[in-house]
Amino acid sequence: MKIEIIKCLKDNYAYLIIDEIKRNACVVDPSEAKPIINYIEKNKINLKYILNTHHHYDHVGGNVELKKKYACNVIGFIEDKDRIPEIDILLKDNQIWKEDNFEAKIYHIPGHTTGHIAYHFFKEKKIFTGDTLFSLGCGKIFEGTYEQMFNSINKIKELPEETEIYCGHEYTLQNSNFCLANDSENLKLKEKIVKIKKKIKNDLPTIPTILKDEIECNIFLKAKDLISFSKLRDLKDNF
Repeated sequence: MKIEIIKCLKDNYAYLIIDEIKRNACVVDPSEAKPIINYIEKNKINLKYILNTHHHYDHVGGNVELKKKYACNVIGFIEDKDRIPEIDILLKDNQIWKEDNFEAKIYHIPGHTTGHIAYHFFKEKKIFTGDTLFSLGCGKIFEGTYEQMFNSINKIKELPEETEIYCGHEYTLQNSNFCLANDSENLKLKEKIVKIKKKIKNDLPTIPTILKDEIECNIFLKAKDLISFSKLRDLKDNF
């Protein structure tokens, strides 16, 4: 399974998950269609599925055009059936979604939105977390509660440490500044920031990140309880 990172809009990432044998693919959170179409046409890929983590426009903006062009199925959380454009397949929490050579476990991870989900390709140890867990950060709480977000990121924290995390935005450097301001003695964090800056200088994505790194460096995953997490989230909103 190959994952191609596609830059969209200002700082969004969409992800093409490609079965290199059959040349079939899923796309995760296509905020716009054109960059996806360009890659698919150039590399002669069959786009079969659109996997949406949540309903925000910068994650579903390409759904209509891609479905019209490729007749692919749009997939999302059952409770977002009225909010995700062109949705075909409705998923539930803890369900295993399996089609062709693709297989993922679905986690309902509310907080950023009430219907947010993650796609965990557990055999490959890769998870697509949308706007719930970022590298060195977590999503803003728009529709859910602090408790929901705290529980959601800790659900991800329980996965194998070598799990690769693919999130929705390139926010890593910005997030690192907040982590460093609140965890200034963290040597692992300082080492990670050096690597992040090198990648950005070379115009490379800082994603994927590894869960082990996030547990050691992400201030939100280091929060011991709901109260400390909530205080950190408020501080980040005003950072």
